Amino acid sequence: MSAPLLLPYLAPWDWQQFQQHFALRLLPGVEHLAADRYSRSLHLDGVEGWFSVRPLTDQPALELTCSERLQPYRRPLVEKVRKMFDLDADPRAIADHFAADPLLGPRVAANPGLRLPAAFDPFEQAVRAIVGQQVTVKAAVTITRRLLERLGEPLADGPPGLFVLFPTPQAIAEDPLERIGMPLKRVQALRRLAAAVAEGALGLHVEDGAEALVRRLCELPGIGPWTAEYIALRGFGAVDAFPAGDLGLLKAPLWGAAGISAKALAARAEAWRPWRAYAAVHIWQDYATPRPFEAPPGGTP
Repeated sequence: MSAPLLLPYLAPWDWQQFQQHFALRLLPGVEHLAADRYSRSLHLDGVEGWFSVRPLTDQPALELTCSERLQPYRRPLVEKVRKMFDLDADPRAIADHFAADPLLGPRVAANPGLRLPAAFDPFEQAVRAIVGQQVTVKAAVTITRRLLERLGEPLADGPPGLFVLFPTPQAIAEDPLERIGMPLKRVQALRRLAAAVAEGALGLHVEDGAEALVRRLCELPGIGPWTAEYIALRGFGAVDAFPAGDLGLLKAPLWGAAGISAKALAARAEAWRPWRAYAAVHIWQDYATPRPFEAPPGGTP
């Protein structure tokens, strides 16, 4: 195991938000979660390994440790972990940006530590997004676990709780994915995405901007605007991505009992650019917060 690295951030930053986010979506074997630590297995530039982070209580920073074989890749690892935990955000600037909005302004001011949790591996997040089309978060995790059990590769020398790697694009593309628990069209969409990534036909990156990625994804059959925007938001931490058709965004209590239409929400969200993803995080938080005499929703996106 490597010597720990400190990853500082501008406070406030809410570990409980990330702990709850990962708990809802956890893939045992690939991920391990404790009250004060998150760990996962990974591929990085063709090298297998793992990392672990924990929040420090005496300073605004995360402590990062990783497997020895990742030592030559510490710089890209740090960059990806910082993006994953949104450690470069400026909470004061975000609060100022939304201050004039009568509905979001007070919510952002009341929860300035909310950040934008993102995935370590964009391809993994893309798989999760397709699997999660039109099903609950719990159902999507169940199906993704089946995928992992079928196609995951063992991780050598992992710490307790980490023993498998998420399936590669090629493995998913080549498997018929029979009896995985998804409709045929969704299976086909997932295999097409995996094949496009494996062959290099799909540029799964945001080097030319998140909107360009969304356009590329929407060219694939079975991937619509919600899936593409969600991949940009969760897969890359794209701060202006906004899945306007998301049920949690449309039915959040702040809109009242009738909710809001996707068209009206998309129009309203224009005022939140270039940080619409932070608006989504706060609206999802509103959707997930139980009201008096109400049961909590089944999960947040």
